[in-house]
Amino acid sequence: FAGGQPSPGALVAPNAAESVESCGKKKNKQNKKTQFNRDILTCFFLGNEELIVDPYSAIPTSTWEEEQIN
Repeated sequence: FAGGQPSPGALVAPNAAESVESCGKKKNKQNKKTQFNRDILTCFFLGNEELIVDPYSAIPTSTWEEEQIN
């Protein structure tokens, strides 16, 4: 700082083109992860739609029978 003012070079990031490119790669990678997670959740919901809509009729009832005690 010269007299309280930042120098013009302090405002420009070194290798600005590289940092912008790497930021774009990180964002692209994050978008792919988000899309993958969205696809997994969609498959889960579609596969278990009946269980989600009406869980009590989708789950089979118990097959246990009462044992007679003599």
